[in-house]
Amino acid sequence: MTASVTDRPVLATHKRGGYVVVQARAEDAPALEALQRDCFPDLSEGEIATAKHFLAQQSNFPEGQLVVLDTGTGRLVASSSDLRLKVNLAHYAHPFFEETGENLFTTHDPEGDWLYGADISVGSKARGRGLAALLYGARHDLIRRLNLRGHVAGAMPKGYGAVADQMPIEQYVLDVIRRKRRDPVLSVQLKRGYGVWGIIPNYLKDDSCGNFGVFIIWRNPGYEEKAR
Repeated sequence: MTASVTDRPVLATHKRGGYVVVQARAEDAPALEALQRDCFPDLSEGEIATAKHFLAQQSNFPEGQLVVLDTGTGRLVASSSDLRLKVNLAHYAHPFFEETGENLFTTHDPEGDWLYGADISVGSKARGRGLAALLYGARHDLIRRLNLRGHVAGAMPKGYGAVADQMPIEQYVLDVIRRKRRDPVLSVQLKRGYGVWGIIPNYLKDDSCGNFGVFIIWRNPGYEEKAR
């Protein structure tokens, strides 16, 4: 999963060096698919993001497709995928593929006032180095540049599947919010300033999260209401 580092504008740099965030481009698509397969082994073949999906995402909203490159090797080690949407917070519970246009981002709205986080992935050999935090920072920078209301996503509560026979999803999420229980995905997002808005049933077919998603929100403190 190698890519050129030298010919791309750098959007963010790791505070300890060694990694940069740049905009994804077409040549990254095979590496992005390999990264998905590394990060989401529990997803069905019909739900995994392939090179075709990444190319379509880049075509529909190039600014929202980010990758982290190792500056020493040029290897692509992490990524995030986002699109713009108009979000009705009273009706947020949509399945992932409906919300993202079958993960092709055909639902991207150039006038959308929220950034929707479709995916964030960190390769199994690059975890524990703050790369997810680096990507979240770059996403928030994009939100500020575009003057969007904030960031929303369907977080996957990856620890719920192991205890689904012991408690309902609502109790599990409440325990995570109260820090009585740690979830490998949701706990990290809450620590970054996201809040839980609600539960999404049948979000994705993934046994590790009982097919649930958790709708989370980060609001842009600098958002300026546009004149009508």
